Amino acid sequence: MRKFFGTDGIRGKVGAGKMTPELALKLGWAAGRVLSRTGTQKVIIGKDTRISGYLFESAMEAGLSAAGLNVMLMGPMPTPAVAYLTRTFRAEAGVVISASHNPYYDNGIKFFSTDGSKLNDEVELEIERELEKPLTCVESHLLGKVSRIDDAPGRYIEYCKGHFPADHTLHGLKIVVDCAHGATYHIAPNVFRELGAEVIAIGDKPDGLNINHEVGATSMAAICATVIEQNADLGIALDGDGDRIMMVNRYGKVIDGDVILYILACDAQSRGVLRGGIVGTLMSNLGLHLALQKLGIPFDRSNVGDRYVMAMLKDKGWRIGGENSGHILNLDHGTTGDGIVAGILVLAAMCRRDATLEELTKDIKMLPQVLVNVRFEGDHDPLSSAEVLKAQAIVESKLGERGRVLLRKSGTEPLIRVMVEGDVEADVIKYANDIADAVRNLV
Repeated sequence: MRKFFGTDGIRGKVGAGKMTPELALKLGWAAGRVLSRTGTQKVIIGKDTRISGYLFESAMEAGLSAAGLNVMLMGPMPTPAVAYLTRTFRAEAGVVISASHNPYYDNGIKFFSTDGSKLNDEVELEIERELEKPLTCVESHLLGKVSRIDDAPGRYIEYCKGHFPADHTLHGLKIVVDCAHGATYHIAPNVFRELGAEVIAIGDKPDGLNINHEVGATSMAAICATVIEQNADLGIALDGDGDRIMMVNRYGKVIDGDVILYILACDAQSRGVLRGGIVGTLMSNLGLHLALQKLGIPFDRSNVGDRYVMAMLKDKGWRIGGENSGHILNLDHGTTGDGIVAGILVLAAMCRRDATLEELTKDIKMLPQVLVNVRFEGDHDPLSSAEVLKAQAIVESKLGERGRVLLRKSGTEPLIRVMVEGDVEADVIKYANDIADAVRNLV
C-alpha cells in the first residue's frame, strides 16, 4: 500500500497533510536517492502558475541537490512539456509541481521517468521507503548544481507544431484558446497563431491565485460565451497544467473528451493508422461505445485515471485512449496526455476532411450523463453503506439496460463521484441527486 502517492502523484491543500515544505524537501531527497543509482544524475523541474509553486520548487531543488542530483528548472510549463523535455534532455526524471484542475490553494508533485512516462508503482514504492529514513546530505563536492532551461517554451512550441501536417494551415480559422490562467498561458496561443489561426486568448493572465478560477477545461461557461460573442469557428479549453482539453463548436456546444476520442478514432481509421481500438474509462459515455460500434472499432473501458488508460493501451497494443474529462492519449504523438497536441490532432482531422467541428461530430449521439460530486471526509466508507447501496439499486432497476450508475472515490480530492447515465435527462438528473442525497445523509 502506498502511503504518499495517489493515482496522480501527491496532491493536497498547501501547508496541510502531505503538501508541506518539509515533505517536499524530504521527497526531493528520497527521489534523488532512488534516481541517483543510475542514469544521467539530472532532474528537470517544471510547475504551473499557482503561487505555492515557488515554495515547492525551492524545497524539491534543495532535496534533490542534497542527494547529489543536478537540477534543471523550467519555470511555468505544461505537464506534457516536462515529459517531453525529460526525454530530450535524457534526464533521469522530470518533476511537475501542479495540482492540475484544482484551485490555487492546492498543489501537487508528480514524476516522469526518463522516457517521459509516469513512474511505475515499484519506483514510487521505493521512494516511499526512502522517505521513512532520516534525511542526510552528500559531501559538499558531490552536491547537485542548479541551472535553468531558458529556451524551454520555444522548444515545446516547436514540438507541438510538429504534430500538425506540413501540407495544411489553420489560416482562415478563428479560435478561442482558454489557458485557465495556468501553465499554457505563454505556450498555447503562440502554437495556434504560428500554425496560421487567428487566436483570441482568454485565461492567459495568471496572478498566482486565479488558476482554474471560472476559466479552463473545468469551467466552460467563459469560453462558450466568448466563442459566440467573437463569432469564432471553435474554442479550445485547457486545464491548469495543460494535460487535458475540452472543445467548443461555433454554436457554443461543449465537445468533451469522449467526442474528441471519436474524432481521432474516425480520422485514424480513415488513414489506416488506427492499430486496434479505443480505450475509454468507466466514466466514458455509452454514446461513444455505440458510435464506435457502428464503425466496427473495438472499445474497452479501464478504471478512471490516465495511468489506467495507459496501462490498458500498452496491454492491448492499442494507440488511442482517454477520459471524458479531457485526458487524451495518442501513443503515436506522445507519452502522456497533452491538451495542446490533442487539439492540434482534431484540427488536423478538420483540415484533412475540409470539415467543421460540427460536421465531424454529427454521427455521435451522447446519452445524458450527470456527475454529482459530494464532498466527504470520514472514517467510514459511503460506497459500502446499506443506504447508499439501496439507493443505487433502485436507480439501476429503473434504468434497466439503457443506463448506468457508477459510484467512486476521487483519487485526487475528498469527493464521492456519483455518475448516472440514461436516455432521459430529467430522469438522470433526479436519479443522480437521489443517490447523492443518500451519500450526504451519512456526513
